[in-house]
Amino acid sequence: MSSSTAGVTALARQWTTWGPVAAAVGLALGWGRHDLPGFAVVLIVLCLFAAVLSAVHHAEVIAHRVGEPYGSLVLAVAVTVIEVGLIVMLMSGGGDKASSYARDTVFAAVMITCNGIVGLSLLVGALRNRTAVFNAEGSGGGLALVCTLATMTLVLPTFTTSHPGPEFSTAQLAFAAVSSLLLYGVFVAVQTVRHRDYFLPVARPGQSGRPSEEEEHAEPPTAATTWFSLGLLLVALVAVVGNAKLISPTIEDGVESAGLPKAVVGVVIALMVLLPETLAAVRAARRDRVQTSMNLAYGSAIASIGLTIPSIALASVWLDGPLVLGLGPLHMVLLVLTAVVSALTVVPGRATLLQGSVHLSIFAAFVFLSFSP
Repeated sequence: MSSSTAGVTALARQWTTWGPVAAAVGLALGWGRHDLPGFAVVLIVLCLFAAVLSAVHHAEVIAHRVGEPYGSLVLAVAVTVIEVGLIVMLMSGGGDKASSYARDTVFAAVMITCNGIVGLSLLVGALRNRTAVFNAEGSGGGLALVCTLATMTLVLPTFTTSHPGPEFSTAQLAFAAVSSLLLYGVFVAVQTVRHRDYFLPVARPGQSGRPSEEEEHAEPPTAATTWFSLGLLLVALVAVVGNAKLISPTIEDGVESAGLPKAVVGVVIALMVLLPETLAAVRAARRDRVQTSMNLAYGSAIASIGLTIPSIALASVWLDGPLVLGLGPLHMVLLVLTAVVSALTVVPGRATLLQGSVHLSIFAAFVFLSFSP
């Protein structure tokens, strides 16, 4: 048996192969049914999580094949595709009450990546090696872009006057969408071509070579295995979006019956989608590749805004109801605090337990205030 065939056979035996398949079968059986029984909702939720975890696993397989920083880019785009699909599906049947889902989900993604993922990665890296080291140029550029995109798309709508409420006018929304997409394209070009070395893991003083060169890694997957993972990744993405549509009425009813704010729906979506990304970042930090963790965190935040806002702007052409993007005062304060603390963290190029703990405390405040504003 050839190595390519053996690789595909081994992959076919893994749960990450059957997860997308099971989710696709559940989607086919439940599609078109509006009142699903309780046990069916539970099964679909399990399939949904299996599909999310499988999608990121197969994205990691592809990432291993193409290497850094392309691998982080693949993961970020895969997660963002899932996020966009979930938002569009939830907004398509929600009407006016779903008008703020895009804002809530994107802002939650920014808080999770810039505080949750960064905080955990720095904490794990510092616990293992006393200090977590990374490239200030690459991480600083990513952070600057996150702050710019978040301000342009989530803060400015609160202060514009062309349209009543925290909304953009059609022309303003088009400008924000095109600008976000162009800035994301510039970031990808800088990360993968012009300044690729800024986004590679850095060596500690006294080390020869980068951490990724000193460690013993598994062999990259074969071309056949990579294509197999690409196919399963596409199946998983379709299954995630479709199954999320099936259970969206249950999520909304649960949040409403519990008396929780509507923003909780966006937080739940972002937490679910970014959980596998968080695990990947923590694993990288444990291998002393904190720069990879930072790439995953800031890259996901940039993709979440730079790809989600244009997609939602395009979808708003046929979606009913308003599109609320502007943040309220509470969330603006959290965004400013995140920007200031992140800048102080990134500039030195290394961090300790203190910086990781501060970011995690901001993340904890965001989650708590989302449930109890």
